[in-house]
Amino acid sequence: MMLLKSALVTVVAAYGLIVGAMWLFQGNLLHLPSSELVRTPADEGLDYEDVELTTEDGETLHGWWLPHPDPAGTVLFFHGNAGNISHRLDSLRIFHQLEQQVLIIDYRGYGESSGRPSEDGLYEDGRTAWRWLIEEQGVAGDSVTLFGRSLGAAVATKIATELGENEQPASLIVESAFTSVPDMGARLYPFLPVRTLSRYDYDTEAMVAEVRVPILIVHSPQDDIVPFRHGEAIQQAAEAGSAPRVDFLEISGDHNTGFLTSGDVYRGGLAEFLRSL
Repeated sequence: MMLLKSALVTVVAAYGLIVGAMWLFQGNLLHLPSSELVRTPADEGLDYEDVELTTEDGETLHGWWLPHPDPAGTVLFFHGNAGNISHRLDSLRIFHQLEQQVLIIDYRGYGESSGRPSEDGLYEDGRTAWRWLIEEQGVAGDSVTLFGRSLGAAVATKIATELGENEQPASLIVESAFTSVPDMGARLYPFLPVRTLSRYDYDTEAMVAEVRVPILIVHSPQDDIVPFRHGEAIQQAAEAGSAPRVDFLEISGDHNTGFLTSGDVYRGGLAEFLRSL
């Protein structure tokens, strides 16, 4: 009996330690920044400018502005939770081929940007990028497509919900997006009370219902990190919300490279959506 009691105490103590570690370090599990820029758009033959943006809470964000000689529109690009902007050159090349000029930023704590990542902080970074496009570059808001991949989809969607009636973007594209952090955490750690522990939301599913511009949702059934049903749930929420139009582009391949392995299906789907705006 004493051995059994001792074993139970050990198990409970170990579980408590796991729960405590999850609560303390969840930000480190969610945000996986890299500081080294391994390449630049010049490696893809793309013209670009290094830009520095200052947030209202005093952080300095690094980004790239990629002009186009004859732009059909502008993309404000929010990347996923890992790496930095130098790992997104394939996407920058695709948008250039689609005649889009692009602003891509590194969130606070990523790449050469100052600070530490947080949900509120990333949303502030998104607002700062939008203001830079409109106020510094003189880009018309209704020519801008907000694009977010994975975690970046929550940032793009958040910005779309906050813009006033007279400053709406052209559209919103959410690619390989999860519904929310608690939903993802519950899937990854079913043995933990993730919904109670989570200090992060990034709730794209809830926010997307408030978006008032055309939306394109992109997802792959073979996504190995964010299940396809997350994309479907976001689609359903968007269709029940305020958007005048919701399109769904089904691609193939895994979470990180599906947009590449899908080839013309992906490029063609983006091109058709952007042309229709």
